[in-house]
Amino acid sequence: MIAERPALERRVLASLEAGRIPVVLGGCGAGRTSLLLRVEHLLGADRSQYLDFSAVMTTPERALAAVTTASRIRPDRVAEETPASPRAAFDLLMTFFDRAVTTSAAPPAFLCDEALEIRTFENFPGLRQVQRDFLARLTASPARFVLASRFTDRTHRLLRDAPARFEVIHIPPLVAAEVQALAARFNGSRRDIGHHAATIAALTGSRAAYTHLLMETLSSQGPSTDPTAALASLCAPDGRLTARCRESYDHRLNRARGFGALKAILGILADHEPQNLTEIAQRLHRTPGSTKDYLSWLEDVDLIGMHGKKYSYEDSLLRLYVRLHVRAVPPTDADIVREVRAYAQSRLPQAAVPAAVPVAAAVERVAEPGVSGIIEID
Repeated sequence: MIAERPALERRVLASLEAGRIPVVLGGCGAGRTSLLLRVEHLLGADRSQYLDFSAVMTTPERALAAVTTASRIRPDRVAEETPASPRAAFDLLMTFFDRAVTTSAAPPAFLCDEALEIRTFENFPGLRQVQRDFLARLTASPARFVLASRFTDRTHRLLRDAPARFEVIHIPPLVAAEVQALAARFNGSRRDIGHHAATIAALTGSRAAYTHLLMETLSSQGPSTDPTAALASLCAPDGRLTARCRESYDHRLNRARGFGALKAILGILADHEPQNLTEIAQRLHRTPGSTKDYLSWLEDVDLIGMHGKKYSYEDSLLRLYVRLHVRAVPPTDADIVREVRAYAQSRLPQAAVPAAVPVAAAVERVAEPGVSGIIEID
C-alpha cells in the first residue's frame, strides 16, 4: 500500500513538464521509492520506467545488460554489441537512454532510484569522474529523468556546480491530511485507525515507511491495542521496524569512512543528545580535530545533523533502534517496554501515553504461544 502525496507528486510532474530534472531527496523511510512509483503510475507505463540503481550498479557491463533487458521504454533497435571497456559500457547505457522512444510523441521519463549509486563505477578504468559525466549526459539527453537519493549532503555537493536544470525537491514529513488519508486505507471492521492519526504521526516523525508499519500493525490487532504498545512490538528483535532501522543503519555506515569510530559516536548520541563537539570528543577519547572529521562523515551520510552547534540523530526511531539493538546482548521484553515508553513520553503529551498492564504481565503475554507479539506499556 503506497502513500499518496498529491502535492509532492504534482511538484515533481510540474518540474518535468518545465524541462527540469527533479532530484528527490529524503532519508531512509521518507518515501522516495513510493513517490517514484506513484509518478510512474501517473505518467503511464508506456511513457515512464522506474529503475533501481542500487540493485543494478555493479559493473558497467552488467548494469548495461540489466537496464536494457528490463526496461519497457527502449530504442526501436538495441545494438547487440559487446562493450570493449567499462567506459564503453557506460556510454552505451547513456546512449540507450538518449535513443529510447515511447508509443506517443512525449519523450520517455526514466525514474532513477538511488541515482548516486552510479559512483560504484568510479573504480573502473576511464570512469573516475563518472558522477559528473552522468549529470552532463542527463542534461544533454532528449529523455526526461527523475533522480532520487537518500544521501542529501552528498547530493547537494555533487550538484553544487551542476547545470541549473536540476531541481532539488526535499521530501517533507507527511502532513496531517496525508496521515489521515493513509489511515483511512487501513481502517477495517475492527477499528478506526484515523482516531490515532496524530499519535502515530508524533511517534513516527511522520516518516512514510514508519507510519505505514505502525498503522498496519494497529489494523491487524484488536481495538484495545494502542499505538505505543504496537510500536513496542515493532521494536522487538524480530520486529519489522527493527529490520527497517537495521537496514538504514548498516546501509549508511557501510558507505561512510571510519566505520568503528562512527558506530561509537552513534552510541554516544544514543545515550544522550544533543551534544556538542567537545562533549562527544571527551566521551570518544579522541581529539576534537579527529572527532570533527568523524562527525562530518556521519553528516555526509545523513545519519546525524548539527543544530545550534550540537549534534543529534536525524531519525529519532533510528536512535531508539541503536539504544535497543546495537549492544552486546539482545534486549529483553522489559528493555523494549522501558525504552519505547521513554521514547513515547518524549514525543507525546503525558496524557497520551497509555497506562496498561504491568511490565511483567506484558512480558509473559508476549512469550505465550500464539500471542501476536504486541507488548503492552505500563
